[in-house]
Amino acid sequence: MLVIIKSGFDYAQPAREIMNKYYSNGKLLLTGEYVVLDGAKSLAVPTVFGQDLVIEPIQEPQLVWGSFTHTGECWFEAVFDLPKLRLKNATFNSDKEGSAEFIAETLQTILNEARKLNPDFLQTENGYVVKTNLTFPRNWGLGSSSTLINNIASWAGIDAYKLLWDAFSGSGYDIACAQHNAPIFYQLTSTPLSQPEINRVDFNPNYKDELFFVHLNKKQNSREGIAQYKKNSQNIQQEINDISILSDEFVKATSSKDLVKVINEHEQIISSIIKLNPVKTALFSDYFGAVKSLGAWGGDFVLVTGNEDTPNYFKQKGFETIVPYSKMIL
Repeated sequence: MLVIIKSGFDYAQPAREIMNKYYSNGKLLLTGEYVVLDGAKSLAVPTVFGQDLVIEPIQEPQLVWGSFTHTGECWFEAVFDLPKLRLKNATFNSDKEGSAEFIAETLQTILNEARKLNPDFLQTENGYVVKTNLTFPRNWGLGSSSTLINNIASWAGIDAYKLLWDAFSGSGYDIACAQHNAPIFYQLTSTPLSQPEINRVDFNPNYKDELFFVHLNKKQNSREGIAQYKKNSQNIQQEINDISILSDEFVKATSSKDLVKVINEHEQIISSIIKLNPVKTALFSDYFGAVKSLGAWGGDFVLVTGNEDTPNYFKQKGFETIVPYSKMIL
């Protein structure tokens, strides 16, 4: 698949390979949530957090998989027979019954789709021990799935966007962030909307010390959010155009005061489409700055404008995870 990159140089990188190790950046979507699926120009940023994938060959014809948290705890294990990729067993560090099987089947789906794109992938008499390591808490919503897909695609030598769309769905902006080390405009073009156009963006605001990311203490299921959006997304071309314009204005804002206006307008447009109240109205109506949802509404991180009093405000509300912009974004 051709990815159109309109910038002075090709800064797209596959997951970085060091011997048998791959690494992909996490992601946040600052503008264009939901409508990025329908062609809106959206501002996406890679995070300093991400996930790696380490591969070690073994003699046994098995794929032995272990997924580790940012604190080094193994939260998921599975063993597959090779070359058939038949699941032998799986364990998952959770009280949810059936979770191990669900996660193992999801991983199996990704690996099988990768093999369809590269029939030689994992066609071997010997096997591998594979370890994945997150550098952020799993509930942060920074792309545990997209970083995994990008790493597997790099390992298999295939197109990560194609792997994403064959195995699941989504706009692909998270794959673009996994592969890029700078803010980008991301837009799906062509008909049907399946051609990523990526533009590097010079977005390093001089007021970034007034920007914070606040975690809402729950992880939002993106697929559920997309399904809800699809129910209400007919005849919204004007809104898509407006969001594209606001994405440009977001980058051009020269002060947090200017950004507040962009955020408030953006929140109202998305609210009118998905029929949900903006998060500030729902949770932080007395907050003095702007609050903007990122990605599927209702969970993960929000972007807020503020000052030195911002962390205390949100901690008093019970939200302990407040990350300054400069500590989150590459």
